[in-house]
Amino acid sequence: MNDKQKKPQKLKARLPRGFVDRSAADLRAVNEMTAKIREVYEHYGFDPVETPLLEYTDALGKFLPDSDRPNEGVFSLQDDDEQWMSLRYDLTAPLARHVAENFNEIQLPYRTYRAGYVFRNEKPGPGRFRQFMQFDADTVGAPGVQADAEMCMMMADTLEALGIKRGDYVIRVNNRKVLDGVLEAIGLGGDDKAGQRLNVLRAIDKLDKFGPEGVALLLGPGRKDESGDFTKGAGLDQSQIEKVLFFVGIKDYAESAAQLAELVAGTEKGVEGVEELNFIGALVTSAGYQSDRIKIDPSVVRGLEYYTGPVYEAELLFDVTNEKGEKVVFGSVGGGGRYDGLVSRFMGQPVPATGFSIGVSRLMTALKNLGKLGQQDIIEPVLVTVMEGDVGAMGRYQRFTQELRAAGIRAEMFQGNWKKFGNQLKYADRRGCPIAIIQGGDERAEGVVQIKDLIEGKRLSGEIEDNTTWREARVAQETVAEADLVAKVREILAAQAEDRKRAANAQ
Repeated sequence: MNDKQKKPQKLKARLPRGFVDRSAADLRAVNEMTAKIREVYEHYGFDPVETPLLEYTDALGKFLPDSDRPNEGVFSLQDDDEQWMSLRYDLTAPLARHVAENFNEIQLPYRTYRAGYVFRNEKPGPGRFRQFMQFDADTVGAPGVQADAEMCMMMADTLEALGIKRGDYVIRVNNRKVLDGVLEAIGLGGDDKAGQRLNVLRAIDKLDKFGPEGVALLLGPGRKDESGDFTKGAGLDQSQIEKVLFFVGIKDYAESAAQLAELVAGTEKGVEGVEELNFIGALVTSAGYQSDRIKIDPSVVRGLEYYTGPVYEAELLFDVTNEKGEKVVFGSVGGGGRYDGLVSRFMGQPVPATGFSIGVSRLMTALKNLGKLGQQDIIEPVLVTVMEGDVGAMGRYQRFTQELRAAGIRAEMFQGNWKKFGNQLKYADRRGCPIAIIQGGDERAEGVVQIKDLIEGKRLSGEIEDNTTWREARVAQETVAEADLVAKVREILAAQAEDRKRAANAQ
């Protein structure tokens, strides 16, 4: 037996599957984007609220604890009082809990927005993460569809505020009640048909994936996929299938409105849904939002299982190149609708609500494709170098740094091993610092500092070949009085900004 003590194993650094580290550039892009979204929401009179990342699992709706542990779709843990808690799956269920818990203090209609990370315990894939950010806006306590119309207008205004021009997006609007009317008209009304109606909803939710032919199979006897797996269908006959496909296949609502009204005639929900769609259409048109921006479109089927009235989806219409090099339409970046049943679960009384959610990461990808994000000029900090390590010298270097910061200039004092000055300039070069501040013993005695223009110095070292050019170039290093440090740094930064502007205009 080996009595030698085993060397402890080095811990392996590894990122959990389905999660991602985010760079400074990505975080700045998110901040830039969410600031613009927030500004639109605030202009519409919405106020922020924040709910925690964890909620009791039974508050998340369909994710109720099973006999062992709730793990379908959510990340869960058990508290010390044996109650199950889960990381929030979306931002809507926590809002419903917040409203119900604070119902007597909240002023209705309650208009609020929230941004934050949500978590899905699902299999990760390319571009599909288990943690991602959403940005939601909701109105609780407003029963009229004018609240839904306003949500659609706010979505349109948000996309335009982010730089997406008209013609590159559309907000598409449908209504769950119209589909309920269609289902009732084909004989699927009543509680005894609830299971079959759910199967129909799930079938038409696959319209984008399988097309009308595949959905027809799922509405009927069933569908076998390429691997041979069979999915049982909803069991509709041919006449019923044709009517459902007619509804979800409508491309021009104005042309098909009369035929749709005839299909749902005699069904209370269907007639009500058509009236609501027409009302939303009239409202947005009167407010100046034509069908090129907000469009009544019964082919919107996402979330119909969840919503109780109008549903809407923000779709980007421009092409992007996917991982396979194919040109594809970018597609949905957010959506929402009316969910009158969610708050009511806690209240035992009707509480109307409507709202939408923007997928921040997906929208950020779209904006990067359009060149609408990451264009801000991020200036790296001015580096105050360290030549001496005594308390007096360090105090002066820190004072220079604080004076620059107080003047609104990004600055940092070198915090590494200062004894090798060359390493400080290498650090500045790798960091992309625009300027280095240098003061050794000689400069200190004279009350001056050296200011090194690192951007110009780099350019000069590569371009200047004779003394005449050197004399005509901007000076790359100057000595100034300590009192003039801030003014000179500002002057150099302004000259660098002009150079960048000229270079951009020349491209």
